[in-house]
Amino acid sequence: MDEGSWKTGITSIKPNEIRLRGYRIDEMMGRVSFAGGVFLLFHGRLPTAAEEKLYDAMMLASIDHGVTPPSAQAARLAASTGAPLNGALAAGVLSINQYHGAAIEPAMRMFLELKTQLDASGKGVADFASEYVSKALAEKKRLFGYGHRVHTDDPRTQRLFEVAAEAGKDGVYLRLARAIGEELCKQSGKTLPLNVDGAIGALLCELEFPVEVSNFLFILPRTAGMAAHYWEEITREKPMRRIDYAKAEYDGPEPRSLGEDQ
Repeated sequence: MDEGSWKTGITSIKPNEIRLRGYRIDEMMGRVSFAGGVFLLFHGRLPTAAEEKLYDAMMLASIDHGVTPPSAQAARLAASTGAPLNGALAAGVLSINQYHGAAIEPAMRMFLELKTQLDASGKGVADFASEYVSKALAEKKRLFGYGHRVHTDDPRTQRLFEVAAEAGKDGVYLRLARAIGEELCKQSGKTLPLNVDGAIGALLCELEFPVEVSNFLFILPRTAGMAAHYWEEITREKPMRRIDYAKAEYDGPEPRSLGEDQ
C-alpha cells in the first residue's frame, strides 16, 4: 500500500458507478429522498419511512424565516452589490454564528448532559427539570433552544414532536426538552418556549446524530432559503440599494392550505 494512502468510508467512485455508503446513487434516485440520503450519509444505513419523514420535517422546518434573519440579510446585501450566487450564499452562511442559527449544537450538548444528570439523579423527568431550572436561573445560566424573538409558541416545535412520535423517536430527550421548557416559563415568569433549534437538538439526541456537525441541520436547509432571497433580490430590486429590512412588506400568495392546488 502506498505510504501516503488514506481511507474514506463515505463514497466509492468507479467509472460509471457512484456508491454512497455502498448503495448506487442512480438506484436510489426516485426511490430515496434527499433527506433519506442525508440520513444514509451520517448513519450508514437507509432510514425507515418514518425516519426519512422525520429528517425531511427537520430540514423543512428551517428552510426560511423571512428577510429579518442575519443570514438572509447578508445574502441579499451581497446580491445587491453584484456578488454571484456562491458569494452571496457564502456571506449568508458565514453570518450563522453564536447568536444566529447555531443553537442546535449547544442545545444538543445540553440535552446530552441533562440525560446523564437525570440518570444519575434517580429522579423522574418532572422533578429533575424543576430542580435543574431553579438552579440554572439562580446561576443565570443560559439554556439553549428556548425563547424566540418572534414566536411565543414556535409552530414548528409541536409538529416536529408529532412526526417524531410517528417515527417512535419521542423518547427521554424530548420529554426532557418539554419539561425544561414548561419549568422555564413557569419559574421565570417569561414566555420562553422550546424553539425549533431546541426541538431539533433534542431530536438529534434521540437519533444519535453526531453532535459535532449538528448545526448542519440548520445551515443546509437555510441555504435554500437564502438562494430564494438572492434570486428575488437580483430580479426585483435595483443594485446597491439601501436595504431597510424593517420596511419589507410581504406581497406573496395569500394564506392557503395543502391540497388547494391539487
